[in-house]
Formats: sequence, structure tokens, C-alpha cells
Amino acid sequence: MWYCIRMMKKLTITVSEEVYNGLHAKIGQGKISRFIDSLARPHVVETELEDGYHAMAQDSDRETQAEDWLSGLMNETW
Repeated sequence: MWYCIRMMKKLTITVSEEVYNGLHAKIGQGKISRFIDSLARPHVVETELEDGYHAMAQDSDRETQAEDWLSGLMNETW
């Protein structure tokens, strides 16, 4: 399972009337913030570490080895 809890901050921006109307028409009321966040995120947030952990989690051989290692630790501590 992949999830992350993020604190949201309010930001006031100014856009042209055409952009404003287009956002409401194409994206919809209540979804604009998420849309803009997804557009800006790759340009302003460094995700190398997060991407690396996600890639490791997708490697089933590595995950199996990690689970085996953890199981061995559980046997040692009990």
C-alpha cells in the first residue's frame, strides 16, 4: 500500500478570466487545487528518495529477501 499524509496550505493566485473559466469548465469546482498541485509538483518537489523507495517496493525479489530477513530478526528477539 502506498500513501502519504500531506498538510495542505492555502494559496491565493491570480489568473486570467479565460484560465479561470477554463479551469471551472474542464476541471470542475472543488478539483482545481488538486489539479494545480499535480501540475506543479514535478517542477518544485524533489522526489528522488520517495521514488527510490517506491521502486524498491516494486522489486518483488528484494521485498521477499527483506521479509525473510525481518522474519529472522523476529525469531532472534523472541
